[in-house]
This record gives sequence, C-alpha cells and structure tokens, in this order.
Amino acid sequence: MTEKQYGGVTGRGTDNVTKAHQMNNVPLSKPKEVSVNSKSQKESKSEGKDYEKFIKAGKISSEVKKYARTFIKKDIFLLEIAEKIESKIIEMGAKIAFPTNLSIDEIAAHDTPSFNDTRKAQGLLKVDIGVQIDGCVADSAFSMDLENSEENKKLIQAAEKAVEEGCKTINAGVKIRNIGAAIEKAIKSLGFTPIQNLSGHSIEPYTLHAGITIPNVDNSQEKTIEEGVYAIEPFSTNGLGRVKDGKPSGIYRLERDGHVRDDFSREVLAFIYENYKTLPFCSRWIYKKFGSRGLLALKRIEDVGILHNYPRLMEAGNGKVAQAEETTLLAKDKKIITTL
Repeated sequence: MTEKQYGGVTGRGTDNVTKAHQMNNVPLSKPKEVSVNSKSQKESKSEGKDYEKFIKAGKISSEVKKYARTFIKKDIFLLEIAEKIESKIIEMGAKIAFPTNLSIDEIAAHDTPSFNDTRKAQGLLKVDIGVQIDGCVADSAFSMDLENSEENKKLIQAAEKAVEEGCKTINAGVKIRNIGAAIEKAIKSLGFTPIQNLSGHSIEPYTLHAGITIPNVDNSQEKTIEEGVYAIEPFSTNGLGRVKDGKPSGIYRLERDGHVRDDFSREVLAFIYENYKTLPFCSRWIYKKFGSRGLLALKRIEDVGILHNYPRLMEAGNGKVAQAEETTLLAKDKKIITTL
C-alpha cells in the first residue's frame, strides 16, 4: 500500500498529513482514550529484527496472490474479491495488514470496496494485498488486464519490469537514488512514465510506512539503504506521472491520541486499536462488526481528529495506471524477496 509524497520526492517520508512514521505497537491506555506514544528509533529497529515473522507473512502473501489470480475475472463484484482475499489471509493463519486495495484504471491506489459496494472488476485492475503476523507486514501488489487491451498489457509489463529491477538494485549500502533510477529506467524503456509522487517504503512492526521512502524516480538522494524491510512499489502510467487526491476511500488509520465523549464511540475506538493498532482499516470492517451505528461512530471519531481518512489517489491526467509491488528483507548477509 503506497505512500504519497507531499512536498517533494526524498529519501525520507514527507507525508506531513500523517504521523504514521512515528507510530508503533502502543498500549491502549484507557477504555476512553487511545494512546499513540512514539517509541525510540532504537526500540523500533530492534522490533523490526523479527525477520522470521516477516518471511512467514511474505510466504502467505505469495499464496494469497496466486489464489486471487484464479478467481478474479471481469464483472466479478469488487466486494466479493476483497472478501475472498481477506478471508484467505485469515484462513492461512495470518491477519490482514490493510484493506485490500482494488483500484481501476486512473485510480492509482487507496480504493477498497464499501460494505454495500456494487462496482464490478473491469479495465486495468490493481490488487494490493497486506498480510501481517504480529504486526510484521508483507505488502505486495499486482495488476490484471480485464479488457484484453494491448496498452494495459504493456503498462503491466512496465510495472513488473520496474519492480524486478528495483528488487535487484536494493541492497544495504546502495544509494536510494540508484533504486529509483533503476525503476524509472525500466518504465521509460517501455514508453511509459513512472508516477513520481508515489513510492515504496520501509516497514517496521505495526508501521506500514516507517520513514524511509523508496522513490520511483532518480531523486538525487545520496542517503544509503540500511538493513531492514522495504516495499518496492512502482507505478507505470500513460498519463502525467503524478497523482492527486480524489474522494475519501473509506480507509482509515489511527493518527494521534484522543478520546470521544459517548460510550459507543469509545467502544468502537477501543475495537479499532485492539484489532488494528496503527495499521490501516476500513469502514467496511467497522460496519461488519457494529452495523450502521458503527459508521456514525467512525465519523464522530474522525471529526475529533483521531483518524486519518485516506483519499483515493487519482492519476492527474486521467491516464491508466499499473502497479507491481514486492517486499524485500535485507539482513547482514542476505536479501530475501519475501512475497515471491
């Protein structure tokens, strides 16, 4: 699940709208209030060394992707796709790291079905899947051409070539700009444009975007990559090569400490923390648990500033967008693409 860059493409996360980069596994302080206290960078990194869980999550992600490809067809309901994928993750012994993103054509990312969604799969469909074990996330995506379009197929080829080159290039000690340059070259070699204000990202336990940005273009960033877990996430387009915010997606994330006055909203807020902590969730899941009252409570919680509501990300020139993504783990003497 991608990160949009606000204020330029750098080697550090620059999304000033959110504080996700500072939030980790934090305690629920009271039934009335969620505490989102930052841990030290040292603590965060030590938690991120639990590589076996990242690897296991990646293996499950790989199997779920294979499963998804077996049943996704044109005109199947998006809601059915999301529910089947998410049920499969749970069936395999993991948890859902974020709502399944199902984004069509010019919608680049951050689109998930609502509880009463009637849209059907069509066009150039991006499928972004998140699997987690104790907060250790595997983030992976693929695209499908549901129109038998040569242009769609070429866009998908460009994104897949780019993720392959990005995964080849990333290593501890490599300059961040070199990864972006490899991705950019791969996409441009097939006649398309990388989306420059979407990026890959570092991952730490319960923190999907953990502070290091992996750009999809050469951004002149001289900072080097360290050991850790990283999502390589290129987007290819026949449009302008940047995204703009669209309508709210119904995808949320806990953003800061806070409380709400009424008992039911506090119950919903406690449920959100206990089940998702600082990982993204969606209104569809809240409706499934609490019904329509839950959606009203979600709005009250959002209104007091506790939640970030992700907008859909739209290609600025209404161009079609393809996406590919894999998660890589860099340890002392090895590199593992966990989601293959």
